[in-house]
Amino acid sequence: MGAQKMRVLMAMLAIGGSVAFTASGATKPAVPDATSGREHDLTSAVESLETQSYAAWKSGDAKFWVRVLSEKFVGWGPTGRMDKRAAVPVLSGASCRIERFSLTHNQLTPWTSNAVLLTHKTEVDGTCNGKPIAPAAYTATVYVRESGRWKMAYRAQSAIVDPMKATRPAGSDLWSSGPTRTDAGTQTLLAREQVMVDAWKDHDAARMDKFFGPYIQFVDIFGDHIGERADALKAWSGEGCDVKSFEFTGAEATMFTPDFGVLTYRAAYVGKCFGQELWPIWGTAFYVKRGDHWMWSSGINVLAGAS
Repeated sequence: MGAQKMRVLMAMLAIGGSVAFTASGATKPAVPDATSGREHDLTSAVESLETQSYAAWKSGDAKFWVRVLSEKFVGWGPTGRMDKRAAVPVLSGASCRIERFSLTHNQLTPWTSNAVLLTHKTEVDGTCNGKPIAPAAYTATVYVRESGRWKMAYRAQSAIVDPMKATRPAGSDLWSSGPTRTDAGTQTLLAREQVMVDAWKDHDAARMDKFFGPYIQFVDIFGDHIGERADALKAWSGEGCDVKSFEFTGAEATMFTPDFGVLTYRAAYVGKCFGQELWPIWGTAFYVKRGDHWMWSSGINVLAGAS
């Protein structure tokens, strides 16, 4: 089994979509900045905030994170979901020594006037808790507008690794985020996600296609990035995976606006891809409501228990 085949078919463990724009592309929508009354380039504004966040991580600036994180912030920590309170010491680099960082290959997806996704390749030289940080990863950060200011609503990253050399994290069975919630938002988005993954299990591109937005962004468990809808459909409907069943636990929807929500959960699979067992993941799906329907609008998966 080749590494490329493994990457293509292991990239299936979540789905994405919405209108995507490259940071260097010609399409850069301008939005009004409510704090100044002037219009600013959306891409430049979001990329600048993202760079500031890494500088704050490098310098250990906890005040920056208290200010920039949404009160509803959600992300992944060592044993499961993180809220804002848990995220501040982690994102401020309290236990890290960062020598340098580099953000490249930016791609922006503006879902609504109040919610955008920025993905990028992230290269870092440093340590956390005395251990070297993965030198390269792919990062997904969501920003939402709250009271006229952009706030960070979500962040996660998946280390870029060779799937043939990947190892299952020692803490892959740990989970501290509780059971699946029973609120309407969680149950609505979870039902959509289960139908999507069931279509992937059955290699049914036509069924998946009905849930996708017009464009796709997705980051898989090996740090691979998919930025095109057609590439995602091809990867997730192809042969090579034989999955008998799957189970989502600990699902929770965080609803940031009436038309945007983030679904996070733990997933376990019974089956194999190219002969390799599928490991548990922490999945994230971004949903945007278009008309009366919640559409799958990008996602990122990380190996459960990954640091």
